[in-house]
Amino acid sequence: MNNSQGIITMINGPVIQGSNMSDYKMREMVTVGNKRLIGEVISIEGDIGTVQVYEETEGLKIGEEIVSTGKPLSLKLGPGMIGNMFDGIERPLKRMNSMSENFIAEGIGLISIDTEKEWEVDIFVKRGDRVTPGLIFGEVQETSLIVHKLMVPANVEGEIIEVKENGNYTVEESLVIVQDKNGEKYELKMYQEWPVREPRPVDERMPISKLLATGQRVLDIFFPIAKGGTAAIPGGFGTGKTMTQHQLAKWSDADIIVYVGCGERGNEMTEVLEDFPELIDPKTDKPIMERTILIANTSNMPVAAREASIYTGITMAEYFRDMGYHVAIMADSTSRWAEALREISGRLEEMPAEEGYPAYLPSRLAEFYERAGYVKTLNDNDGSVTIIGAVSPPGGDFSEPVTENTKRFVNVFLALDRELAYARHYPAINWLNSYSGYVKVLDNWYKESVSENVPDVRAKMLEILYEENKLQEIVMLVGEDVLPDDQRLILEIAKVMKIGFLQQNAFHKEDTYVPIEKQFQMLKTIEHLYDRSYSAVKKGIPISQIKDEELFNDIIKMKYNIPNDDLQGLENLNSRIDEFYNGLERKYSDD
Repeated sequence: MNNSQGIITMINGPVIQGSNMSDYKMREMVTVGNKRLIGEVISIEGDIGTVQVYEETEGLKIGEEIVSTGKPLSLKLGPGMIGNMFDGIERPLKRMNSMSENFIAEGIGLISIDTEKEWEVDIFVKRGDRVTPGLIFGEVQETSLIVHKLMVPANVEGEIIEVKENGNYTVEESLVIVQDKNGEKYELKMYQEWPVREPRPVDERMPISKLLATGQRVLDIFFPIAKGGTAAIPGGFGTGKTMTQHQLAKWSDADIIVYVGCGERGNEMTEVLEDFPELIDPKTDKPIMERTILIANTSNMPVAAREASIYTGITMAEYFRDMGYHVAIMADSTSRWAEALREISGRLEEMPAEEGYPAYLPSRLAEFYERAGYVKTLNDNDGSVTIIGAVSPPGGDFSEPVTENTKRFVNVFLALDRELAYARHYPAINWLNSYSGYVKVLDNWYKESVSENVPDVRAKMLEILYEENKLQEIVMLVGEDVLPDDQRLILEIAKVMKIGFLQQNAFHKEDTYVPIEKQFQMLKTIEHLYDRSYSAVKKGIPISQIKDEELFNDIIKMKYNIPNDDLQGLENLNSRIDEFYNGLERKYSDD
């Protein structure tokens, strides 16, 4: 820690300049002014240092001191994170509310996880054992769903010379003392401190090979997200980005969800903070907060903390990944984070690049998305971090810099469509503009876990949707009646696909989440309808006879009428399709 103290010489919103700062380090955390506001050194030029402050700087004066803490912006990672709600620099909102109701007071300090609560600890190691980085030396039952595994920090290796008995302890109490080969001693507590901008170490990055099952048909079958993968959900105002992320947070088969509300409107974040604690996890019938961490940084909070919130979220996600959990992080939205970068960059008088964003925007986005991955951890477990980032392009313009650069670094691009949203087609994912780079990678997973035929059926049904899009242009010019019957059939089957399969009702108990087996059987049923009706068209039967309104409507309604745990109804539908077309073909062959 520096003994010399900086003196504030300039204040420009969250950006502070100080003199007497030549001994300070880049990215060092400091406290600013008499209120001891939390900040971070972002540039040093000779004696002059520049600090971005994570709190409101109103009332700060020239001449007040800038004091070093001697370490970079770091998080306390330990029990008490799951089920909690934090701001952008890991300060718990409930505790801040008890200290200062209705607004966040300045100078609260860097409070984080509860240091007074006692946890029941089960310690596995004994005196004389050798420990290596990442080794699990004990565990705490943090919630009924999550066991918090206590790990040896990444810089500690040596022999245990002292160990506590199993029992109840606070996170600040020393549980194990390790001595390394040089005789230096390390106290192991329940928590670790880790700098937010530095990725946590792993033993090996593994190839991606497993689906992150979400229960959303348009994703799991057509545009799959892989465990350890990256996805972006771009869309203009009102297209359902937040709703789509909520569905993924509720239903994806990740062990732990980290939800970062980055620069979103206060009322939207309020909805998340009120809704999530009341949601029940369908797989366990326990509150979903027992496996969720919320980070709330609304648009009226200090802009520098918004920039930090994304790193806070990803560091927490990596910590639980290192225990062997599969973690999904929802960043809503990276556009607001990029706007925070732009604002700070403007105050620093840096040379702007495209649309005023800093020239380093692409590299910052790349750094964030590259922290996803499926890994072998230091303790030889499998873990993953899946990043799903919402993007809010102004006016829905996908050619703006944040969307364009995000597209370069993610493997799944789920383009939300305003027209679909306004037509109440949710999720409003445009099947023509979206793509997933994991389709081929997950082929083996689909073949082993669902059916050999998944890739072929998927490709065939997507082809029908592409064909229908081309035909719609002709229909708008000259009408449907001029089309031959086989093309009119494509329009009808595409309609069944869009309403009966791609559209999904988040408020219907059978439709909000659909197991992958039922999804595929539904798609097979629509394929069967197409095959039989196409065969009838080729035999010269008119489309007016081929399209049986009742049968087509029942296939559209199968998503509501057939329970997720009893797929007999789908077999009955397939039998009805055969029965109808067999009768139709007999009738026309007799004629």
